[in-house]
Amino acid sequence: MTVVGADGLQRCSWATAAPEYIEYHDTEWGKPIRNDVGLFERMTLEGFQSGLSWITILRKRENFRTAFARFDPAVIAAYGQDDFDRLMGDPGIVRNRAKINATITNARALLELDEGELTDLLWSFSLEDRPAPKTGAEVPATTPESVAMSKALKKKGFVFIGPTTSYALMQATGIVNDHLATCIAR
Repeated sequence: MTVVGADGLQRCSWATAAPEYIEYHDTEWGKPIRNDVGLFERMTLEGFQSGLSWITILRKRENFRTAFARFDPAVIAAYGQDDFDRLMGDPGIVRNRAKINATITNARALLELDEGELTDLLWSFSLEDRPAPKTGAEVPATTPESVAMSKALKKKGFVFIGPTTSYALMQATGIVNDHLATCIAR
């Protein structure tokens, strides 16, 4: 079910726990992103969120953007040991060896693709015709499409992108619309 916020508007229940959630929910989550860099940023952030609360990532998002050159894949792909050490020492981001390495690896994988190829690949798993969920319980953690997306990305050299992270990426970028039926953002 949706929750009525202090402003009288109905939102997905997860969106009312903090001001950052409300802003993200109302202006970004589920809005279509159709460019490689925007999708790469969301893929990276969803990967860093794995095992953590999304609010942690939202509160560190600007730090991530600074630390990772605004998610410019050409810059990140050229990162060496000094850059890795800098990132591991940066308290403004989540300092996780596997996630930092995955970001660098994924930037390199992205550069191996033609421009727009990542966008086309991700959007090929679109679930636009699915009925709107009425409750949070109707929103899955994975779908056959997110499993297929994960496999397709791994074939292209991407790492740290399992079916659950793929589905979260789909939700965040509008590939699937999981705003509840009575949500203002639907």
